[in-house]
Amino acid sequence: MEHKGRAIILMMDSFGIGGAEDAAKFNDAGADTLGHIVAARKNLQIPNLAALGLLKAAEASTGKAVSTGPMPAPSLNLPSKYGFMREISRGKDTSSGHWEMAGCPVDFDWGYFPPEYPSFPPQLIQQFCERAELPGILGNKAASGTAIIEELGKEHIQTGKPICYTSADSVFQIAAHEIHFGLDRLYHVCEIAFELVKPYNIARVIARPFIGEKPGEFQRTKNRHDYSVTPPHPTILDAVKNAGGHVISIGKINDIFAKQGITKAVKASGLQELWDTTLQETKNAPDFSIVFTNFVDFDMTWGHRRDVEGYAQGLEYFDTRLTELTACLREDDIVFITADHGCDPTYKGTDHTREHVPVLMFGKQVKPAFIGGRDTYADIGQTIADYFGLTPLRVGKSFLAE
Repeated sequence: MEHKGRAIILMMDSFGIGGAEDAAKFNDAGADTLGHIVAARKNLQIPNLAALGLLKAAEASTGKAVSTGPMPAPSLNLPSKYGFMREISRGKDTSSGHWEMAGCPVDFDWGYFPPEYPSFPPQLIQQFCERAELPGILGNKAASGTAIIEELGKEHIQTGKPICYTSADSVFQIAAHEIHFGLDRLYHVCEIAFELVKPYNIARVIARPFIGEKPGEFQRTKNRHDYSVTPPHPTILDAVKNAGGHVISIGKINDIFAKQGITKAVKASGLQELWDTTLQETKNAPDFSIVFTNFVDFDMTWGHRRDVEGYAQGLEYFDTRLTELTACLREDDIVFITADHGCDPTYKGTDHTREHVPVLMFGKQVKPAFIGGRDTYADIGQTIADYFGLTPLRVGKSFLAE
């Protein structure tokens, strides 16, 4: 069977558009990433996203109109479907959100480490230090990655002890200096940690390399690597790959899916480089391809750090690049803009927020429609399966023909 067209997924990591029905269960009542950015900024310039239906989707999500102030005319003019999606996975973490949109909701509970010191069980750290031949660890608590590197980076360089920390996600994170500790050695100790945390049902071990010689100079590098548990069920990525198609991952997508269902993994970091890479891969991708990009800065750089202005500027920049993407589209292509959870930069703490996320779908042949509030992120995966004429996934409802 010939499969025409390509599906491009622009995953705006953390871009929520209003509190989910179960937000209070996650202590996130009142969170609204987009709404609160607009309220703080008042003149958010996102004409292309607005033309695709983002503000209407947000109004449907919250029941309140979103007023960004005067905006120029959009430069993008393609028909779109728009709505919002609810998450049915039990967590509000990265893995759960991505897997669910690919057709594999997380219907089990991840393990989590407590936020207060010491976060990690003594026996785990003892095993880790013995197997990795480490003199000990630093940190051992929940923390912002940039903050804990500032706090402990100098001691790490002096002692050779890696900085180990967690967050509200199901993660064990290890920060170490690329030169003094060594990047290959950091990856090696992360592989050891990944094996050791399996009994604790932890989703990811994350290598967080950095450079610099003293506080104020420390910077994390693009050589981050996530060691992830494999999705428990096949995803749309597996379905396309197994049927002979192409799945091109950009950014941390390959890590999130533990390389499952990926035919080509392209490294990129930073909003500009991620966009440049997405455009290049879209130009070159053959028919029967998924191009899947995670735009991590919305979460890592602005959401978690509670940087409202940075988030707003990131949205405006993202909006300007959409016109370039339309120039790369073929007649039958479809594009999705969505998110994996919220991370309201005005909200208390530094964690993700349980929110609805947008679902915008556009392309030259797309039938315009308001597709309402979807019951699961998996509707995206099911829509792609429908689009390519594949066997339906186990979860989700296609909105291709709505």
